[in-house]
Amino acid sequence: MSVVVLVGAGPRASGILERLGANASGLFDGPLEVHLVDPFAAGAGRVWRHEQSPLLRMNSMAEDVTMFTDASVTCEGPIRPGPSLAQWAASCLAGVTLEPGVRAELAAMEPTSFPSRRVQSAYLKWFHERAVSSLPDGSSVTTHATKVVRITGSAQVRQRVWLADRAEPLVADVVVLVLGHLDTVVAPEHRELADYAAAHGLTYLPPDYTADTDLSVVPAGADVVVRGMGLAFVDLAVLLGEGRGGRFVRDDGVLRYVPSGREPRLHVGSRRGTLYHSKTGYRLRGEPPEPPRFFVATELLARPGVLDFRRDVWPLMAKEIAYGHYRELFTGHPARVREPWESFSARFASLDWYSDGMRALVAEAVPAEADRIDFERLDRPIDGLEFPSADDFQEFLRAHVTADVARRSDQAFSADLGAFLALLGVYGQFAVLSAAGRLRGENGWWHGFFSSIASGPPPDRLEELLALSRAGVVRFLGADTWVRAEDGVFLAGSPSVPSHVVRATGLIEARLPVHTLAHTADPLLRSMAVAGDVTDVDGLVLVDPSDSRVVDATGTPHARRFAVGPYTTRKAYAAFARPGTNAPNFRQSDEVAREVLRFLAAAAGGADESVA
Repeated sequence: MSVVVLVGAGPRASGILERLGANASGLFDGPLEVHLVDPFAAGAGRVWRHEQSPLLRMNSMAEDVTMFTDASVTCEGPIRPGPSLAQWAASCLAGVTLEPGVRAELAAMEPTSFPSRRVQSAYLKWFHERAVSSLPDGSSVTTHATKVVRITGSAQVRQRVWLADRAEPLVADVVVLVLGHLDTVVAPEHRELADYAAAHGLTYLPPDYTADTDLSVVPAGADVVVRGMGLAFVDLAVLLGEGRGGRFVRDDGVLRYVPSGREPRLHVGSRRGTLYHSKTGYRLRGEPPEPPRFFVATELLARPGVLDFRRDVWPLMAKEIAYGHYRELFTGHPARVREPWESFSARFASLDWYSDGMRALVAEAVPAEADRIDFERLDRPIDGLEFPSADDFQEFLRAHVTADVARRSDQAFSADLGAFLALLGVYGQFAVLSAAGRLRGENGWWHGFFSSIASGPPPDRLEELLALSRAGVVRFLGADTWVRAEDGVFLAGSPSVPSHVVRATGLIEARLPVHTLAHTADPLLRSMAVAGDVTDVDGLVLVDPSDSRVVDATGTPHARRFAVGPYTTRKAYAAFARPGTNAPNFRQSDEVAREVLRFLAAAAGGADESVA
């Protein structure tokens, strides 16, 4: 029997299992023996495991989450449609075993709800079981709740996969690394801060996954600086507020936070100095979005030489996103523009995004400034602003966030959703471009910008943060926040409020660790790096852009080893997708599954029984 080992058992692994089942009949004859190796439960994996606080939620609506291919997906393999999370909750729960709290949440859930991560965990577990059942008759799937520490074997022989908790290896025809988000060794900067905190009786928490962090070490009533204002901070505020017994009440329509007395005071800042933009709460009114037409990876890759992000790439990305914004504005709100979409779009297509002609066109056709898209203002909304006191800045930022939530909840501004959907298309194209290895000068800015626009929290989460701010549990520092370990405490401030400096007894890095191959804490990747079995490209594991095979230090793709996930050069692929968007993760999973099956078929035909 042909043997496949998947190193990792989260949603991406389930997606590959589903694609193996969907494609098997056309490419491979016979059953499969599959081994899944992951310390966490199969299907949900680490990030979406059931064993986390029920207060932690997704930042996607239930109707926008699917694990199934649909008619929009362009892949070689067969399309196997299935329910989105919302559809599953509405009609597919018969016979499904669920924890009572999860079942109650599902019963009350609407398509536009932002579910808890435990609800998503249940959906992913159900999908995983369905994917397993789709494998060829006679197949088996065995899970191992441990880690892989090394793999041995040339491309000419079957692979030995060594596990942390057993002496004998698994022997596999093919190994697929589906490792997900990984830990790193503590960076020197964070080690120094931890040593400083220990020496002065302070609290310091380095970058980590918030659900995994031991927050019990954060004292009640302490002044704590928080670096980072993205989703990790949102989770942190939830767990240190409501998670410690605080509660929210609504008085005359205004949400108020009632403290438990066990909360710290969180002084939060970042480079941008603002919270991520709220998720939108409406649907398109105009014409449906088009596939990307200005930012197309294959067209850029047809150019010779290296591509510079700011010169060659970002102007096309910006134009594509703006096109989606104005398409919805012109077709969904024609009373707010001065000409028909057909004439505007024709002129728009002929102009460069940052040209004087484009600025003149937008000014002429879109009278209200609130209807125009300005990427620099979206990215750095408080640059250049200075406030006389910290209290003045609190009032300003609360008003800024309130206005953002109102805009993202008002159908009149559905052009923002048009931009968001175009942003998703750009994201997929950028993944293809990035995987080709010819892009320079991006330096992580795009991911931060994308996250701030497209990966923000639900609007009610921002309303809760405003209530925490009014209660004094959260205090905003400003843009370009600085932190110093000095005078036995942590000092923090921002150019936004030059007169204000916080003296804190704690510092929390509210951001995920930045994984690089050179600093990985994963034992398998470390062993592969030492053995020359991987190539490091800007901290990422190089994989063949055509099929995701792992490329070794000689530049040769290993015929029996594949890798997918954020630690690879094809990193920009999410675990699940929004329906109807031709999501790249489906295309990649299908591609990998088909290559695995083709290899197995060829190996079986040659009676490949050799073992390293």
